[in-house]
Amino acid sequence: MTGKERDRRITDLGTLKALAHPLRMRLARALTIARVATASQLAEQVDEAVSLVSYHLRKLAEHGLIEEAEPQSADGRERWWQPASDGVSIRDEDFRDAPEKAAALTAASRLFFEQRADMYRRFLDERAHWGTAWNAAAESSESSMRLTADELAELDKEMLALLRRYDEHGRAADAAGDTEGRENVAVHTYAFPFRI
Repeated sequence: MTGKERDRRITDLGTLKALAHPLRMRLARALTIARVATASQLAEQVDEAVSLVSYHLRKLAEHGLIEEAEPQSADGRERWWQPASDGVSIRDEDFRDAPEKAAALTAASRLFFEQRADMYRRFLDERAHWGTAWNAAAESSESSMRLTADELAELDKEMLALLRRYDEHGRAADAAGDTEGRENVAVHTYAFPFRI
């Protein structure tokens, strides 16, 4: 573990809107993967101008989503950034008390979904380049169950605990120098009620 707050809960509309910007979300994701980076490094990853990336990084920092990091080089002109927490949590209950808040949460959720779908589409397009082991390990499935809301909440809690255990294992292995064969892995889950 990094000692940072785990899944910082976003409860205010301003912070939600700051994160729910397409480029800012891409930058936050890239910074989460890199753990520390400069605006120049992130600009290269997202194919945008350094000045634009710097502006959006400052906006994320204004809302406490990222923070300045210890310099990683002797060049004092470089400004290094890191995530302010190990993940964020956005809950419906914090945004349902006003129509504007509910609409903002829906818009943000749609953006997050579209970006995740784009990540998966890219994997599908590049699947042949990943090799046999990664293709065998990659998963896409759908499960339909009959549950109560409490049972679904418990299932979510158990899945998150499992994901955290694997995340902590991967971070510890990276920190110990065990990086052979490790790649960034996205796990997207959607659990929601539906009627036919």
